Amino acid sequence: MLQRFLDPAVLHSISGLDLVAKTVVDGFVAGLHRSPDFGFSQEFAEYRAYNEGDDLRHVDWNVFARTDRLYLRRFRGETNTLLTILLDASNSMQFGSHGVSKMDYARYLAASLFYLAVHGQRDAAGLITFDDEIRNYIRPSTRQGQLHRLLAGLEQAEARARTDFAKPMRYFQEFLKRRGIVLIVSDFWESPESIVRNIEPLRFHGNEVVLFHVLDPEDVRPALKHPSILVDLETNNEMEVTPDYTKREYRDKINAHLADLRDRTQSAGMGYYLLMTDRPLDAALREYLTLRGGRK
Repeated sequence: MLQRFLDPAVLHSISGLDLVAKTVVDGFVAGLHRSPDFGFSQEFAEYRAYNEGDDLRHVDWNVFARTDRLYLRRFRGETNTLLTILLDASNSMQFGSHGVSKMDYARYLAASLFYLAVHGQRDAAGLITFDDEIRNYIRPSTRQGQLHRLLAGLEQAEARARTDFAKPMRYFQEFLKRRGIVLIVSDFWESPESIVRNIEPLRFHGNEVVLFHVLDPEDVRPALKHPSILVDLETNNEMEVTPDYTKREYRDKINAHLADLRDRTQSAGMGYYLLMTDRPLDAALREYLTLRGGRK
C-alpha cells in the first residue's frame, strides 16, 4: 500500500512539488518504521517534553492530538550535513515514454530528498541546475524558507541545450567551502570516461559523491515495432534504426555503457545508482540516509 505513494505515475497526478515531496517522504518514513530491518529510527523518534520558549515548529502535533501533551521531536546526530544536488536540465531529460519524463522524475527525486534533508534531518541543502551552463545556483542553507526556495528552483528548471559536465563541476568547486554530500541527477548521455574525469575532483575534497542515473525504460529497452527515424534531443542528429538493431546491437551498447559508467564511478570512490522512471523513489532516499549516517 505504501509503495504506491512512491510510484512516479501516482506522483504525476499530484499538483505541486511541495505536496509530492511530503507524500513521498511520509510514505517512505512510514515504510521504514514498519520494516523489520529499519535502521534509521534514531534519526526521527526521540522526544522530550515541551518547555516554555521552545520552538513550536518542533512540536509533534500528532502526539498532542492523541495525548493533549506537548512533545518536541529531537533528532540525534544533528550534524548539519551539507547536501547539494546538481540537476541535469539538458534537452535529453525531456524524454518520457509513459507519462513521466526523466525531468519529472528528477524533480520528484530532488524535491523528496530536499524535504527529507530539510524537514527530517535539519541539513543545509542547496541546488545547482545545469546543462552546458550553470542555469541556477541556490546556496546551501538552513535558514527559514530554504525548502520553498529549493522547490521553486526545481519548478523553474527547464530542459534545454546540451549536457556539459566540465563547466558545472568547475563552478561548483569554486563555491565549495565545506565538505558534504553531492548528489548528481542526470541521464548521463556522455562517455563514462569524460563523466568521471569531470566529476572525480569533487571527491578529492572529501565529499561523498553519488551519481543518480535516471533513465526511461525505453532508453534501455526500446519498444520499436517498425523501422524508424530517431532524433537526438540534444544534437538533433537523426538515425534510422530497425527493431532488430534495438534488440541486439543497441542492447549490447547500452549494457556496456551502463557497466562502464558504474565500474568507473565505483573505482573512483563514488556511488552509483541506476533509477528507472517507472520505479519507486525509495532506493534513492535510503541511499541519502545511509550516506548521512556515515558522516557522523
